[in-house]
Parts: sequence; structure tokens; C-alpha cells
Amino acid sequence: MIHENLLAKLLKKALSNGGDFADIFVERRTSNAVQLEDSIIEKVTSGTVAGVGIRVIHSGKTAYAYTNDFSEDLLMDIAGTVSRAASGGSKEPSDFIKSKPAKAADIRIAPVSVPASFKINLVGAADAAARQIDSRIRQVSVSCRDLRQNILIAASDGTLCEDERIYVVGMVHVVASDGDVIQTGYETAGGMTGFELFEDNNIENMSVVAAGRAVMMLGAQRAPGGRMPVIISSEAGGTMIHEAIGHGLEADLVRSGLSVYSGKLGQQVASKLITVIDDATIAKARGSYSFDDEGTPACKNVLVKDGILQGFMYDKLSALQDQAKSTGNGRRESFHHRPIPRMSNTYIAPGESSPESVVKSIPNGLFVKKMGGGQVNTVNGDFVFEVQEGYMIQNGAVCEPVRGATLIGNGPEALMSIDMVGSDLGFSIGTCGKDGQGVPVSDAMPTLRIPEFVVGGEIKGRR
Repeated sequence: MIHENLLAKLLKKALSNGGDFADIFVERRTSNAVQLEDSIIEKVTSGTVAGVGIRVIHSGKTAYAYTNDFSEDLLMDIAGTVSRAASGGSKEPSDFIKSKPAKAADIRIAPVSVPASFKINLVGAADAAARQIDSRIRQVSVSCRDLRQNILIAASDGTLCEDERIYVVGMVHVVASDGDVIQTGYETAGGMTGFELFEDNNIENMSVVAAGRAVMMLGAQRAPGGRMPVIISSEAGGTMIHEAIGHGLEADLVRSGLSVYSGKLGQQVASKLITVIDDATIAKARGSYSFDDEGTPACKNVLVKDGILQGFMYDKLSALQDQAKSTGNGRRESFHHRPIPRMSNTYIAPGESSPESVVKSIPNGLFVKKMGGGQVNTVNGDFVFEVQEGYMIQNGAVCEPVRGATLIGNGPEALMSIDMVGSDLGFSIGTCGKDGQGVPVSDAMPTLRIPEFVVGGEIKGRR
């Protein structure tokens, strides 16, 4: 993308007034998408963008500028602009040590080889499959997206690496209604993979599952409200772990006092049954990469072990500030953005109890099979999560479905109270938003038992 000689000149210019660190992020991304709405192909889009971002860190502060103009004169001007954030004399960058990426995924069916007609047929088949489930299906949205991102990173500490990331995602969203009752269902599949994704995740089957969930919930009773035992299935995905603890372990939030986990390193923050891991090296997972967006090799980081807080997720800036090492969690949406600490693939490690025994362990309560959206306050850990698919547990068995349930609680308190952890593990995918930028992630957890949870729902005697 840019020759090594020019990269070296740019870094030297960026540090011409001093500074602790400088880096260059070069990106070229090609994206394609097919969007179907109400049985009509709404959008077929394709585009390529490319650009360069240059950063200088000085005394814990960042100067960052970017451009989509690759001319040498303009890039040198950009490097000179960010250099003015520093003072104290020039600093020489280290010689480059080129790193080779570990192979994150074997791409069998490259998106570039897949014609638009195949993608159109794919989303059309998913639409038809959903509509055959029930006449009360009102809306079906199906999308298929792929992205190829080529990056080059050079830094004043000698980092020099190139990588190619390929992502594919399929999404189905279904709306069903009966009178004034409206329910939704959605299914997603995706990862750092090619179009073989749809061999392992049949999009028509995804549509059937989403449509079936929406229709089933039309006839479900309103969930009872109050305090009760809750089982969260591994099928629910890792929304709770992502929100309840994941963001709170990102080092920038910890340093700024915006995390409930600030100052708790080495302390017990969860049940002894809980181990929390962030691992960017999982093959084909949506949050994986060979290098983060600062050129640090991907890592498997144990954040909480047996309930004890072991560490935080660092990028290079927060690591410099804490005199620590980057954990390979410096991520950015594109060259328009500076890197910040972000999760990759975050999960609670499986335990020793069978999922069946976890369910049978409580006589009555709520079984959460699919989580919806949620909100969390990272400062105090309070959260509210929607339950998209839930069931009542009666006499240790999963029984009738219920709708309208929410889980209301506090992250540290919920994690501390978990007293059974299943031996299974279920992943969900998403795009995580923070500071106005989104990055691909996945989250997972095993089946969990929380002996008492506040469930928002219908209070007896009220409607």
C-alpha cells in the first residue's frame, strides 16, 4: 500500500517534535451487501474505501489525523500536523521488524468469487421460508454482507505488519402480529470466514427459527414480574457477559473511573465458578484477527479467573499510561478513527454441570433461551436486558413460553451470585459500539443459574 521508505519518513516526521509513540494505519476495504425487505430486493451495494491515519502519543494524549489522499506531500503534511502535539526535541523511530500474521481462518469460498445473483437467491429463499411458517408473518428482512479489509500498520517501536480480514454475515428479522400483539424474531450468523458460512448455517433454517419464535410468542402469556431464580441458556448468547462485565474491563474506562471494576485488580469480582476470557485467536470467530489495529499480535487474555480479577484489556495508549503491555485489544472501525481498547471474542468459560442438571436444579423460575437488547451503566454495573424468548420452569422442567420479560440487575452482583455453570458454550455475534465507532465481536457463555433475579414483567392483579 505504502512503501517502507515512505512509512519510515512519515514516522520520523511525526516524531520530529518529540513524542512517546507514533504509528500509521493504512486501510483498504471493499464491502458488498444485499438487503431484502418485504420480498423485494431493496438494496444491492458495493464499494471500496481507502485511507491513512497517523497518530502521535505525547504525555498520555493523542493527536490523530487521517486522509484518503495517498500522495507523499499530503501525507508528510499530515505527519507534520500531528507532530505539533509534542514538544521536547525530535525522537528517532526504531527500525522496522516485519511480522507475519497467524492465519485466522481458511477462506474456502472467497466473497469476491460469489456473484450477486447467488446472494439475491440466498436472501429470497430465506424470505420464502419464513413466510411459509404462518399467515401472521407480516414483515421479513434478510441481509447478506461481506467485507474484505486489507491493513498495513507501521509504528515507531519497530512494528510493521500487513493483514487481510474477510468477514461474512447473514441476518434474518421477522415480525408477526395478531390483533394488537406484535412479536419479533431474529437470527444471525457470521464470522471471519468466506461464503462457506452458509454451508454450516443454512439461512433458510435461520428464517424458520426466527419466524417460529415470533409466531410462538404471539400466543405466549405475559411473563410474571418479581424476584425469582433464573436460568440463562447458552443459546441466549453472550449479551449479558459483554455488557455486564466486558466493557467494564476495557482499560480506558477503568483508568477514567467509568468502570465498576476500577481499583479491584486482584479482588474477587465474581463467583468462584466464573472465569472470563477475551480471545481474539479463535478460528473463524467474528471478533478474531491476527493483529489488532495497532499491530499487536492477537492474544487470549484471562481477565477473571475463578472469580478473581486478573487484568484488563489494553491498547498501546492505556498500556503506556499504566506502564503495562498491550493485550492486543487496540481496535478501530476504520482509518477515520483512532484505536481504543475493545473486546474481541469474550466469554465465560464452561463449567462442570450438565445443562440439563442446571435446569432441573430449580423447581420454579424463568428460563431464558434467547436474549434481546440491553443497556448497562458501566460506572455502577446496573443493567436492563430484554428477553426475546423465555419460558417458565415448573417442577424442574421448561414449560410454557412467556413474553415481555426483562432482566434487571447489577453486573457484579449477578456474577457473584451465579452458583451453577454448565459444560456447554454458545456464541452470538454483533457489532459493538463505543465512542461512535463499531467493531465486529462475538460473545459466549455456558448455561448459568442465578438463584435470585429481578424479572420485569406483569405484576399479578395489574395489566
